[in-house]
Amino acid sequence: MKQVVIYTDGACSGNPGKGGWCAILNYKGVEKVLTGGEALTTNNRMELTAVIEGLAALKEPCIASVYSDSAYVVNAVSNGWIEDWRRRGWRTASKSDVKNVELWERLLVLLATHDVRFFKVKGHADNELNNRCDAYARAAIDALE
Repeated sequence: MKQVVIYTDGACSGNPGKGGWCAILNYKGVEKVLTGGEALTTNNRMELTAVIEGLAALKEPCIASVYSDSAYVVNAVSNGWIEDWRRRGWRTASKSDVKNVELWERLLVLLATHDVRFFKVKGHADNELNNRCDAYARAAIDALE
């Protein structure tokens, strides 16, 4: 199976507000940058969208290492929360509705297709690819104006 590294980030101007996302894919030194935005969204939706779009761009099942500064996304997958939410009919442990269900469902399909490992990186720090993702995500917000 091919091994791909994916860096992702989402940004929002206002929360909710205008949002942007970015995924940078790297396969054997070849880089592909994906970006997009939405006029009215949240930061968490953009973080999730970046991961989904990065994984959806893979043309065949891959081993994907996903690097994100979003504790929301990384913890939901790595700690098994997403599976717990689905088992409970998309309810949290405290019985409230899970937000962004349609995005989590899309992510589950992609997680079933690829062998994905998530890594939490510190945002707005010294990680070059995370910083580039952030810049692209913010540029996607600016492009909406």
